Amino acid sequence: MAKNNGGKGSGAATSTKARKKGTAAVKPAPAPAAPAAASKPPAAPAANAPGDSRDWSKTLFLPKTDFPMKAGLPNLEPRLLQRWRELGLYDRLREAGRGKPKFLLHDGPPYANGHIHMGHALNKILKDLVVKSQTMLGHDSNYVPGWDCHGLPIEWKIEENYRAKGREKPKFDDAQAINAFRAECREFAEHWIDVQRA
Repeated sequence: MAKNNGGKGSGAATSTKARKKGTAAVKPAPAPAAPAAASKPPAAPAANAPGDSRDWSKTLFLPKTDFPMKAGLPNLEPRLLQRWRELGLYDRLREAGRGKPKFLLHDGPPYANGHIHMGHALNKILKDLVVKSQTMLGHDSNYVPGWDCHGLPIEWKIEENYRAKGREKPKFDDAQAINAFRAECREFAEHWIDVQRA
């Protein structure tokens, strides 16, 4: 059973035993010194007095650059495209890729059945990043955009027009009606290709 040392703690018992054996007592480490008083932060500059014309932008330490603060993309993009045309940039990229391993992106192009929207933008931007990154990795990677002008989405739009006008959709066993339906689909798709190109 442990002996009560009268609240002196284990340090007192240890130093008594050490004295009996003739060895020096181990002193506890001194308490850490109190931290020095923190120095005061520099005073904030006084507010502009009336009539003070100090240019506060000179007090900001920003990098010096010719890059414009405002993007102005509606004005910048046509200039970039014109410069790339003058440099023949696309032709030079195609020439540089000749003979390198090919990377083909099998793109599912947009349906020509309505206005383009943010989903089209996301789709094309991501595919453009893939093609460009593969070009930079040393592949012959060419992207050829196109339109999907076949299938259900375009036919569905024509059928919606029929329903709006109270018309029945054509019977599939009537070759003449089916050909007329396909011609309407083609005309519809060509219209939306021109809209999406603009």
